[in-house]
Amino acid sequence: MTMVKRLGRLFVIKTRWEAWLVIWAISLGAVERGRTYLDTYPGVTGWLFFLACTGVVFLAGAKLLDSVRVEPVKAAAAPRQAVPLRHAPRISRSRPSSFRRPAGSGSPVSYRRD
Repeated sequence: MTMVKRLGRLFVIKTRWEAWLVIWAISLGAVERGRTYLDTYPGVTGWLFFLACTGVVFLAGAKLLDSVRVEPVKAAAAPRQAVPLRHAPRISRSRPSSFRRPAGSGSPVSYRRD
């Protein structure tokens, strides 16, 4: 069983350098496959297949580079103390509180300016 694990570790991408090498190998294969499509399907169809083959390299390469990105180690945080919540002041966009209508006025006039 240990020999199988040792063999399996050869196929694990651990560094960004290894990821770039794998992306390079994928891109070589994609361009070669695209050239085959250009020979098999002449015209626009062959070029569309060629672009699809090479476009996949960008997706796979981004995924590979994201998977080997080193995350910074977070320090152990001290226990947080409860902070009282502050409520935001109530603001009405249609009728600001500084321009309230006089009491007793029956007219629903808006002081809003657009």
